[in-house]
Amino acid sequence: MKESKRRILFVDGPNLNVLGEREPSVYGAQTLADIRKTVSGVARREGAAVAFFQSNHEGEIVEKLQEARRGADGIVINPAGYTHTSVSIRDALLFSGLPAIEVHLSNPAKREDFRKVSLVEDVVMGRICGIGGYGYVLALQALLHILREEKPRARR
Repeated sequence: MKESKRRILFVDGPNLNVLGEREPSVYGAQTLADIRKTVSGVARREGAAVAFFQSNHEGEIVEKLQEARRGADGIVINPAGYTHTSVSIRDALLFSGLPAIEVHLSNPAKREDFRKVSLVEDVVMGRICGIGGYGYVLALQALLHILREEKPRARR
């Protein structure tokens, strides 16, 4: 029996729509479209289906995460600035019941003190930080590995 394609939802938070223009010394020159194109190619090779969502609005992100439980097998999330402030996004990730990987282009641990706190790190299966857009590819591969090999561990 053939295994069905794994469906991975990528969720990006505020200001990621201006990647490539916004602080390229911190976030790099790649645009979100560039990252998505690369991820889509890797997903095709891995036999996975990917969907992308970006919003500058917390409520829209929460709604997308709530809906994910009906249409995705896992989530890759870059909450961006909401990483440090949004209990609502954390709660929506929990509600989804899906395994998730947190990704960041920069390394928050090497930045301002307020960026060192992640309100979602305890509800995701792992974090990938500080390697630019390639982190999205690694997050996809890690999540697919978890789904195929390890079977998602229950979260607390």
